[in-house]
Amino acid sequence: MKQAHILLDETIQTNYALLPGDPTRLDHIKQYLDNVQELAYNREFRSLSGYYKGVKVLAISTGIGGASASIAIEELKNIGIDTMIRIGSCGALQSFIQIGDLVIAEGAIRDDGASKAYVDAIYPATPDFNLLSTIVDSCKELMVPFHLGIVHSHESFYIDQNSDIEKRWSQKGVLGADLETAALLTVGRLRNIRCASILNNVVVYGHDTAESITQYVDGENASILGEKREILVALETLYRLEQQQ
Repeated sequence: MKQAHILLDETIQTNYALLPGDPTRLDHIKQYLDNVQELAYNREFRSLSGYYKGVKVLAISTGIGGASASIAIEELKNIGIDTMIRIGSCGALQSFIQIGDLVIAEGAIRDDGASKAYVDAIYPATPDFNLLSTIVDSCKELMVPFHLGIVHSHESFYIDQNSDIEKRWSQKGVLGADLETAALLTVGRLRNIRCASILNNVVVYGHDTAESITQYVDGENASILGEKREILVALETLYRLEQQQ
């Protein structure tokens, strides 16, 4: 049955999905795929399919925030997708993380609204272990700089206390901040979906978030290289998973 928001159904016939936030990022993903087919575009949900080393992959944008991401996750589950990798961006919360480095989430602080709508905040947001370890193996094989640790998923870049919140979590050793990882990992775990999150760092800790994101969108700095890295790592991970079948 065609899903209400993503406008896809079971005829997609793949188990694997990449979840960027921005619909325009699909133009970058499809450069690495063969036999690309544009599928649907409704609201923030743009989708396409293609093949990476013979493995069929769906890519679908989820927009900004956990609420829209959770809609995509639920509807993808309904059409048979059981493995989802977020390929998004984050702002670093540690000074040693450079622009374009990848942050691989071992877990997420659930400071968002979407995940809390599903289950009590005490419930952990954690990735599938095999998927996570395969991502790490892919990073090492591709010689991509990456960092493993906890990320902070929150609700807005523009709240008055944002800098204080960043400082607090930085002191606790948290690596980076985004808006969607907690929702992905929580809903994924509850729905028995293999999920993981790869984040491209686009903001140096202590620098202006809005300015850094604008440079990323305009393609002006090393964050574009980081985006290419996370796409390749995610695709290589799905290929490795398929070989394990």
